[in-house]
Amino acid sequence: MKCLGIEATAEKLGIGIVNIKSEILTNITKYKPLTTGIHPREAAQHHAENIKDLIKEALQKVELSFKDIDLISFSQGPGLGPSLRVAAVAARTLALKYSLPLVGVNHCVAHIEIGRLKTEARDPLTVYVSGGNTQITAFVSGRYRVFGETLDIALGNLIDQFARTANLGNPGGPVVEKLAKEGNYIELPYTVKGMDLSYSGLLTAAKRALNNYSVEDVCYSLQEVSFSMLVEVAERALAHTGKEELLIAGGVGVNRRLQEMLNSMADERGSGFFTTPENLLGDNGAMIAWLGILEYTHGKRMKPEDSFVRQRWRTDEVEVLWR
Repeated sequence: MKCLGIEATAEKLGIGIVNIKSEILTNITKYKPLTTGIHPREAAQHHAENIKDLIKEALQKVELSFKDIDLISFSQGPGLGPSLRVAAVAARTLALKYSLPLVGVNHCVAHIEIGRLKTEARDPLTVYVSGGNTQITAFVSGRYRVFGETLDIALGNLIDQFARTANLGNPGGPVVEKLAKEGNYIELPYTVKGMDLSYSGLLTAAKRALNNYSVEDVCYSLQEVSFSMLVEVAERALAHTGKEELLIAGGVGVNRRLQEMLNSMADERGSGFFTTPENLLGDNGAMIAWLGILEYTHGKRMKPEDSFVRQRWRTDEVEVLWR
């Protein structure tokens, strides 16, 4: 079995082809360059203009045609509505045209499963951090339960918004990480509420701090405070769930300082630490294809008329049939 997966939840458009042996045959991504934040309609227009050629390119890379594809999967949610609808319409059209089964999958769960596939983690607590999501999840009682999450903006959104204010470009993560290596600590608000985090106050304070401190000092402190909040909640979640593995997933996971802090905490607890391979940390079609295979081979079926998008589809609403 080979599955073609379509990822389009935000500004990235990804096409991946994965087979039932868990081999990633191809995985290509095209994204709309950003100078400010993501504009949903512009992102959707970009995806609509490029999706046909990107699918064609993905097939040609591995010398396949739709005669070789057995399943179509797509990111059904959560995400930006206009972007999600491009993926849904394309997937629905391909499924009907070539008489192929169709599966809509949860974007967040796809990040977890591609991490489990490509690391030695079997039953981890997952720290999922991206531009739109910050969640700490673990598999309990048939679902990926959320043991901590952001109450407002996500970690990636925090860093990108700050970087735009500081004229550091977009995406801001790599530049902030580089500048942070030259900075010193300044006081910024640390907000953990129970098992959840709040980053909006930290963002406001960091922006104001640019008036009185060097950008290097603010970058360093922004990373240290925001990451420490995440590590605190992750450590408590590890203790609560009794999991012995910690997995990092999502685009912000490329940050070496974040990896270092989580690894140190896991090591102190005697837990294994795993990072999803860098080329699979960000949004991509391969993770959608792989989750499509998992769900379809464990009984999930979808009619084309049921392939509507789910912008606020929570991770813990997905019934995990394959574990």
